[in-house]
Amino acid sequence: MPASRPEREPPSLSRDLVTLTKPGITALIVLVAVAGYFLARPTSPDLVRLGLLVVSGALASAGAAALNHYLDRDVDAAMRRTRGRPVPEARVSPTGSLVFGLALFAVGVALAAVTLNLLTSASILLGGLTYVVVYTLWLKRRSSWNIVVGGFAGSAPALAGSAAAVGSWTPAVLVLALLVFLWTPPHFWSLALLLRRDYAAAGLPMLPRMDDPGFSGKVVVVSASLLVPPSLGLAATGAVAWPVSAVLVALAVAFVGVTLPLWREPSSKRARRGFLYSGPYLLAVVVVLVLNAWLLSRGVGTGW
Repeated sequence: MPASRPEREPPSLSRDLVTLTKPGITALIVLVAVAGYFLARPTSPDLVRLGLLVVSGALASAGAAALNHYLDRDVDAAMRRTRGRPVPEARVSPTGSLVFGLALFAVGVALAAVTLNLLTSASILLGGLTYVVVYTLWLKRRSSWNIVVGGFAGSAPALAGSAAAVGSWTPAVLVLALLVFLWTPPHFWSLALLLRRDYAAAGLPMLPRMDDPGFSGKVVVVSASLLVPPSLGLAATGAVAWPVSAVLVALAVAFVGVTLPLWREPSSKRARRGFLYSGPYLLAVVVVLVLNAWLLSRGVGTGW
């Protein structure tokens, strides 16, 4: 007797609302903000301010994600990867996702302004507006370079972390913001190369030339190689211990190595490898930068 298919989980509003916040992306954004905080203030962290940064940043990021669900509901319905999301399947109404997103985003930005400082709030606001207005609403459907400009949305959390820590954007955090900005294209272009038919069906002009996988594969490799200079640049700021600098450079070089086969053969299998490495790469950068604060607080690796 053939095995029966597992039953689909019944609809759950709470689960759908969590889905609207894109929890994986939100968590990564919060971690980038934490890395920015510790990079600007590696010793004697104010845990209350750090906690407020995490809460306000998470709320604003979750709200921006819900607004993305609202604005992209037609595109999500056209793509196999996203057609099961709550809004395309009408489990959450478009109006519901709009109100939910606006409320979360407004509370996050306001909380940062009231409890931290205006620069932190402005950094969070700027990142959210870049993601929702510049990337999702304006460029995503119009330009194959959409993600290049939209990449600033991922850089803003690092700036917010520095602002929360010391009230300004430090040189080291500006380099970290550049690194995250440069990370975004190889991350998303690897995904777009993997799912190029899906993106084409939705009418999205992802990649520099969607109709030329060979050229696009080369662009992914070049964009990944651009991560090496800011990895070295963090060391030049003097805010990173030398063992951490070595790890950061090694992680960037490994990213290039993972994507390098795309130069000759832009297959789906090779694009998948690049995409699957890109997320853990950024997570590893965050982890080693937090570790950097611990090393510096103990005087380890400071003798350049």
